[in-house]
Formats: sequence, structure tokens, C-alpha cells
Amino acid sequence: MAAPSKIPPATLARLAKLGIRHRADLLLHLPLRYEDETRLEPIETAEPGRTMQVQGVITHSEIAFRPRRTLLCRLRDETGELALRFLHFYPSQTSMLAKGQHIRAIGEVRMGFHGLEMVHPKCSKTEADTPLKISLTPVYPTTAGLSQTALRKLIANALEVISMPEHLPEYLRMRLKLWDFSESVKILHNPAPDTPAASLEDRSHPAWRRIKFDELLAQQISMRVHHNERSARKAHALKAKGHFGEALLKSLPFNLTSAQQKVAKEISIDLEKPHPMQRLLLGDVGSGKTIVAALAALQAIENGYQVAFMAPTEILAEQHYLKLLDWLTPLGITPVWLSGSLKQKEKRLAAERIASGETLLAIGTHALFQQQVGFYRLGLVIVDEQHKFGVGQRLALHEKGKEKTVEPHQLMMSATPIPRTLAMSYYADLDVSVIDTLPPGRTPVTTKLVSDARREEVFERVRSACLAGQQAYWVCPLIDESETLELQSAMETYRQLCIAFPELRVGLVHGRMESSEKAHVMNAFKAGALQLLVATTVIEVGVDVPNASLMVIDHAERMGLAQLHQLRGRVGRGAQHSLCILLFQQPLSELARTRLKVIFENTDGFAIAEQDLILRGPGELLGARQSGVAMLRFADINADEDLLEHARATADLLLRDHPDAARGYLQRWMAKKHEFLHA
Repeated sequence: MAAPSKIPPATLARLAKLGIRHRADLLLHLPLRYEDETRLEPIETAEPGRTMQVQGVITHSEIAFRPRRTLLCRLRDETGELALRFLHFYPSQTSMLAKGQHIRAIGEVRMGFHGLEMVHPKCSKTEADTPLKISLTPVYPTTAGLSQTALRKLIANALEVISMPEHLPEYLRMRLKLWDFSESVKILHNPAPDTPAASLEDRSHPAWRRIKFDELLAQQISMRVHHNERSARKAHALKAKGHFGEALLKSLPFNLTSAQQKVAKEISIDLEKPHPMQRLLLGDVGSGKTIVAALAALQAIENGYQVAFMAPTEILAEQHYLKLLDWLTPLGITPVWLSGSLKQKEKRLAAERIASGETLLAIGTHALFQQQVGFYRLGLVIVDEQHKFGVGQRLALHEKGKEKTVEPHQLMMSATPIPRTLAMSYYADLDVSVIDTLPPGRTPVTTKLVSDARREEVFERVRSACLAGQQAYWVCPLIDESETLELQSAMETYRQLCIAFPELRVGLVHGRMESSEKAHVMNAFKAGALQLLVATTVIEVGVDVPNASLMVIDHAERMGLAQLHQLRGRVGRGAQHSLCILLFQQPLSELARTRLKVIFENTDGFAIAEQDLILRGPGELLGARQSGVAMLRFADINADEDLLEHARATADLLLRDHPDAARGYLQRWMAKKHEFLHA
């Protein structure tokens, strides 16, 4: 076996930007695509859109200004001539591409001003007998200062010096009809010329399937290990005494649905255990998650432990605070409110009450995990819309409750339903409870798609609804006017509607308002003092006004499916028929058209989430773009659902019967990432 070549420090720094920190990581830095340098094609066969390799003599070479400095060349073989054009070039390239030089060029053919051309093809000096490459040429993800040539050399050296043991037992590999791991890696880095290009591009080749299976298997093993480790850690056992819970339920003007009762029982049983609960509570918009969370909080409180209840926006956090204040004050429990908008003195007093243990329930935004906030005896952490917080933020709050070896229980809630494949892949380490029915009295919301050209008709619909005693929302995506996006801003729409509807009481709420001002407007709307509320998407979650039965969403084409579904859930909370009008502006992109069609045809949050996963991928649904969750690099949880099913079953089998193999998978694929998948 060859000796490893020394890698210069500057190259190591560039590799680190690609997530390559060990030589073995190079083996799994797999190609994005391939170039076929194994054959030459006659220039006469060139067609626009084709990537091909040609060889010939430079018959013309000049630096022209058309209008910018450009290197223009013409390459001729026995069958024809092709233009080569370079917008960025070095003196060495000018020399290599001088008239009379023999050149081999590979690139995509386009139709230019003067016929067929290649723009920035890869060129090399050659002779008539220069041999062709014997395998397809890989093209890797790279970063500034790290050339494809340098990467290929590093990877070639790694393939020579590093062994790739097979961690999957042979009988399992044969049963699953998977290729050998080492052979798969080598083929993907150096595919033979006769390898079907399409199967490499769409990653359906057996070598790709093996790599994707191993990646999914490592992820599943990591999840199982995380779940098992949690079972070994300690938490305070919070016994279900039930006094506070029973008193709260008796005071409510409604009964829990069977789905709410079921998930409340699951959570209660978890809280009684001496190891930390880590449960995800899923429920569609308006399904009644807050009362379930309140019952969990009361179970901790009646055992003398504190509860931290965190939400991502001030409006949502304040809605929770006001609701729980109303429910729990008669029980002698007064929550404390903590948010970034409080004055310094108010923050300090709230932090003191939390640190001393005087208050057993703290509700707020990300202000709860600031360094100056400490808990006296934290037993339960409740995180609403958990995917909107980064892993670091969730960890910060979680760490506040650690009493050396004892951790708080954790309940995460989301009104964004998790598609089955996403739950199987990224939430396999969590216990999941689902509220799958809506409380009685919720009326279905009719959705209509209306072009912006009919804005005046929508104005009249809003006027007639409000004069008939109903209330309405008008949602805008921006606060101030934007010259670049040319969207209707909340400010401008508010001014327009005040002029258009002098007979109506119109309010405005947006994220830049002071907290007290926002609360004043929202309370006025809830009390019926305002008939029409113009708002930005700050009302996406946490707003409950039963008399509001009409919503207009301006520029709906610019919003995501989950956001549209959340916004639509603000209406339909009372007895009267409700309507959501999605105002869109032409022309629509294909993606926007697809999104609007999905939201128009579906009211089921899970069906919408499935479509959202297909359109956007798992990153945004998980909040992973902000949180640093270790995303899958090669597998696609939609396209590779069959591999995911096999990986789930195999993970359990390896952990039970082949623990050394399971450790090998974690070492190869996860390194130190798996601990942070679900903070």
C-alpha cells in the first residue's frame, strides 16, 4: 500500500470548508457529475446542449473587446470547426491556445453569435497519439482555491492508502442485494467508460444505492443510540397526582377530544419515568395542543418543579402567556413573562423570580435561554414550533435544567405536521404523539385563488363581510414598500384600506411594533373593536379570534406551503362559514403555481406537509438550514423510501447482534455529528 502524501496546511483549511477533516472523509467526498474524456467525437457531430470532447488545431486566436475583454479561438479537425470563447483567462491559457497548437477540449456546445461554440471548455495540449482516459472523469464539489485536479489527486491517494472495511455482515448484504462497499466507492470515483451515464447522474446505479443505504443506516443507528442513551440518563420522576389537572379541566368551557386525552396520557406516563422524556407533539392548526401542554406543565408544578415554555415569536409566546394566565391563576399559579422587548428592570425582576424558584412557570421567547437567566429547579421544558429554533438554542435552554446528572423532561410541539418519511428519518429518536382530530365546532375553510387583477372585487367582499358583523384579516408579506420586489406592503395596504373603507374600523399589526402596541391592537381585534386587521405574517401562529371568518393573503405566490396553511388556520375557529382568498400576481413561476394548487386542493396538514417535503426538501421543514442538523448528503428520503425502510430494520438488527459493525457505521458516517441531531 502506498504511503500517504503530506497535505499542505492551506489545502487542509480549504478541505475543512468542504467538511473534510480526516483523510478518510475524502473517500466519501463523491462526485457531483462526470465528464466523458474516454472518447473523442468529430466536430461535425456537435449540437447545442451536448457535452462532448473534441480534438484539433487552433486556426485562429485573438483577444477581442466584445464588449468586454474576451479570448476568441477557432478549433478545427478533419470534419469541421468550432469556436472556443473565454471571458476569464490567464496569459498561460493565451499561450496554450495560440494559433497552430494541438488542443483537446471538453465542454457544453452552445449556439453563439458566430455559430456553434464552447464557453470556457476544459482544454489541454495534446498530440495525435496522446492516450485517452480509461474512466469517466469525476467532477467534485469544491471551494475557492481548491482545483478539481488537486482534489482528484488527494482522493486518488486516499483510495490507495486507506482501507475500507465492509461493516455490513455478508448474509445481510446478500439478502438486501447490495454491492460491496469498497467496490462501490471505487466505482463512483472512477467509473468505467461503459457505465451508463444516466444511472450515475440520477444516482440509481447499484454503487450509488449502496452508498445511500449506508448513509441512511448510519443515521438510523445514530437515532437508536441517542434514544437508548436517553433511557440511561436520569430525570426527576414527576408523579401524576392530578389535582391541578382535574381542577383545570373542570373550569374549562369545553371537553378534551379523545385524541387530546390519548396524547395527554402518553405525556403523563413519560413524565413519571426517571429518565428524560423527549416527545414531539404534532397537531394541525387549531387541534388543541396548548391545553395538552398545560396539563403536562401542571404535572411538573404539582411535584414542585419549574416549567420553561418557549415560543419563537413574541406574539405566539404572549398568546400562550395570556391563555395560561387565565387558566392557571384560579389555581394559585401565576406564570412569569420574559421576552426581549421587556425593559431592563422588568427582565431583571422576571429573571430573579425564575432563579429563586418563586415562579414555577416561565413563558417567553428565546430570552429564556439567555445567559443571565437561571432556573432554580427546572423539571420540564416545553418548546412550541420547535423547528423554528436552532439546535444551539434548544440545547441552551435544555442545559439550564441540568443538575449535574439530572436533566429536565422535554416536550416539543409543532403545528407543521411531519411527513411519514421525514419522521422515519429525522425523528426516529423521538417519541411522537399526534392529535389527529380537530375539536368540535371548527368549520372547514373554503380556499379561493384570485388574480391581483380582481383586487377591487376582493375589496368589496371584505367590505360586505365586515358590515355583516364578521371580522377579517388582510395579510401582507412586507412591512414597508420594496422597490425591488414591488409587493403590496402592510403599511401601504393599511392606508389603502382605510381610504377604501371609511365606514370600517381598521387596525394594523406587524413585527416592528412595540410589544405593548401589538398587544393593544390584537386585544382590540379580539374584542371586536376592530373589524379588519391588516397584518404581516406575525399572525401566522398563536392568534385565536372565533369571529374572524375571512382572510385575504396578499402575494400568496411568495409564501411557502406551511406558512399558507398556518395563516389559513387563523380563520374557521367559530361557527360561521369561513373563507381564505389567496391573491396572486401574474406571471406565476412553476413552483408558485404548484404551491397554490396544493393549498387550494388540500386542507389536511399532513397531505400539505408531504407535498412541501417534495417541493422543498427536509432542510426547511426541520429548520436545519439554521440549526446545523446533519442533513443527508446522498440519499433522498422521498426517492429512497425503500432503502430507508431497510435501513430502519437493519439498524435494530446490527445494534442487537453486531454492535461492532454498528460502531463502525457511526465512526465512518457520523463522526461527532449524531449527538446534535435532536437537542
